[in-house]
Amino acid sequence: MRTRQILCPTDFSETASHALTYAVDMAKLYGVDLRVVHVVSEPYGAHNYGITVESNEELEQHLHAYANGKLAEVVRQAQALMPVQLSVKSEVRSGAVLGQLLLDSEQNDVGMIVIASHGHTGLSHLLNPSVAEELANKAKCPVMVVK
Repeated sequence: MRTRQILCPTDFSETASHALTYAVDMAKLYGVDLRVVHVVSEPYGAHNYGITVESNEELEQHLHAYANGKLAEVVRQAQALMPVQLSVKSEVRSGAVLGQLLLDSEQNDVGMIVIASHGHTGLSHLLNPSVAEELANKAKCPVMVVK
């Protein structure tokens, strides 16, 4: 763990921001870099999300531009809490959230994943499967789920 980075996925929610503080604390504890990742999911159907675009490619460009701007804010927050010798890296990925997080963790030698749980229960849990739960079951490294 002491030579690997910590991965903290974010969807820019308040819960994800709370998980980020835990990820920063773990990175400081182990003296490792922090990696913050946001995954832009493929848009379903012909929704335009209130954005006027000419094509799906243009929509994807807008979504990535928005995600990169929000991710830059998250990185600034994390860097303010990290010691100078440790870095905060970030990336916006595209695709299925679970698959991209598993791929990122393997490609970047991640030693731990710190992810937020949105706490769905009952019918809501059945209709909205938990990425955090699936990640905890399928990741090859330890996963800390933060409520």
